[in-house]
Amino acid sequence: MARTFDLIVSGGTLVNHEGEGAADIGITGGVIREIGDLGRADAGERIDAAGLHVLPGVIDSQVHFREPGLEHKEDLQAGMDGAALGGVTAIFEMPNTTPSTTTAEAIRDKLERARGRAAVDHAFYVGAAVENVDDLAELERLPGVCGVKIFMGASTGNLLVPDDMNLLRALRVGRRRVAVHAEDEPRMNARQHFRTHDDPSSHPVWRDAQSALKATRRLIRLARIAGRRVHVLHVTTADEMGFLAANKDIATVEVTPQHLTLKAETAYARLGTRAQMNPPIRSAAHRAGLWWALNQGVVDVIGSDHAPHTLEEKARPYPLSPAGMPGVQTLVPVLLNHVARGRLSLARFVDLTSAGPNRVFGIAGKGRMARGYDGDLTLVDLKRKETIRNADMANRSGWTPFDGMRVTGWPVMTIVRGQVAMRDGELTSRDIGRPVRFQETL
Repeated sequence: MARTFDLIVSGGTLVNHEGEGAADIGITGGVIREIGDLGRADAGERIDAAGLHVLPGVIDSQVHFREPGLEHKEDLQAGMDGAALGGVTAIFEMPNTTPSTTTAEAIRDKLERARGRAAVDHAFYVGAAVENVDDLAELERLPGVCGVKIFMGASTGNLLVPDDMNLLRALRVGRRRVAVHAEDEPRMNARQHFRTHDDPSSHPVWRDAQSALKATRRLIRLARIAGRRVHVLHVTTADEMGFLAANKDIATVEVTPQHLTLKAETAYARLGTRAQMNPPIRSAAHRAGLWWALNQGVVDVIGSDHAPHTLEEKARPYPLSPAGMPGVQTLVPVLLNHVARGRLSLARFVDLTSAGPNRVFGIAGKGRMARGYDGDLTLVDLKRKETIRNADMANRSGWTPFDGMRVTGWPVMTIVRGQVAMRDGELTSRDIGRPVRFQETL
């Protein structure tokens, strides 16, 4: 007797724990129920994936969607629209909104704001602050929370934790892995004279490699004292990668597509302040160090650090211009282009964008294309050539640093728990997304 599924994706080339090969996927109730030859099975909907590669749903574990308080730059709906259009099935959103996400009430508010406006699944970081350190153990266990985020530098207000005493306090409270922006605030404050008016190329001179390495060394030292696992976000220097390679027992590592793709020697001249982000776009030598670490297995996750500002804001003369750039919608095509050019294997792409987030954050039911896991799939055409354009961006600011970039490899369908969120560049629903669940808080 033929089995019946809600959805069958058939005829594609799957990339999962078995390797790469032809198979069909049967999904019922939002969960993968069977992988194999389902040619005789029935389904409410059957998707022909012939000529496509079917990947586990891509997870972007670092985005800034700016809501509440800064919706003129971005909001949850536009951010998740961009995720779905870019082949991303789940996002983790950062706490530096207005107000900051530092309380249970703020978490509940974000979850409620996402209801009915989310094309993809989602979770939110709670921000560590001096005022809420004693509450972090409770806050990190709230539904919809992916973990605690600490800013050692590059933030404002109560989210900045620049000193060792309060950083150690935050690390000692709670059990889940803590995500950290590691730049040394005292060193950067002392180096402000290196900023040159109207010259964004001075950004990595001011926020130099030593500022990053010093903070990362401090973080690991304090993490060992506290006995706390840490996740070092958007690592940018070859020096840090060498150090972190010797500390993998306690630290996981993220890089971004921007830092793997752009280089200081050309980015600031071409993009001006649009290339300004924290930590900075650095030299080709540091970029080579990131690729070395990625190829050596030091890097666990690639996140976009999607952090948009309006073009009017970015047009202010440096250093009055804000740091940050969009990235969630371009993460998949930019990385697939690296696959096409032989810099990155497809298997490693999958590891960095699905299995990696699963391991680092302990995601329940996501990050793997296997029986019993959520039916999250990213369908890509590895041969398709497209040009990334500002006009196609869903983000409210309407731009990308990769405008005009010709890429090989393109997301053509985004499936979230067995429901199609994007098909051939068109959104099909904004009411699919639900809060992500985590093993440590079930």
